[in-house]
Amino acid sequence: MSAKLISVQVAIPRTVIVDGEEVSTGIFKTPVRKRVQMRALNLDGDRQADLSVHGGRDKAVYAYPSEHYGYWKKQLPDTALPWGSFGENLTTEGLLEDEVFLGDRFTIGEAEVVATQPRIPCFRLNLKFQRDDMAKRFLASRRSGFYFRVLREGEIGAGDEIVRVGKDENRVSISDALKVYLGAPGSGEIRERALRVKYLSDAWREEFNGQA
Repeated sequence: MSAKLISVQVAIPRTVIVDGEEVSTGIFKTPVRKRVQMRALNLDGDRQADLSVHGGRDKAVYAYPSEHYGYWKKQLPDTALPWGSFGENLTTEGLLEDEVFLGDRFTIGEAEVVATQPRIPCFRLNLKFQRDDMAKRFLASRRSGFYFRVLREGEIGAGDEIVRVGKDENRVSISDALKVYLGAPGSGEIRERALRVKYLSDAWREEFNGQA
């Protein structure tokens, strides 16, 4: 499978007003035109606002398939959708949720990353798109994208090849993990396999253990 990095986005959190309240968010990401350093907690020039639900080692970098943009352009015909529209750091090509498995390791440029969990959208996606239903629509689409933990820091840039260098033996895809999270019927066996994945994020391990 051939995969590559289409675009890299970063953002420093900004404060916006929602229903009269100040909200800090780093979702307004913009493309970087040069190579950047990927570090253990984020990319240089990028920060997460609410570290209780964003960021940390398990969610250092968020990747979203460029292939999904066609779907969203049909769903949101009047909305401009430049790369990074969904708050992703990495816009990818050739990596879909059915083909990326929890614990799979990839090299991107000089860095190495491992897939840890799908993305569950929060209200900030509604804020970004100025639509009350966007987070709900995003989750319903099952086009979640996925988070990476950084195993080896290094420089990355648009155009870099993304190479799978390790496959987790439990073979729980990002799509399957999302099914377990949402309590799909018959997903108990998948949950058990997911709990055996070394690099399953701590938050999702706690969630899955709670479903037992």
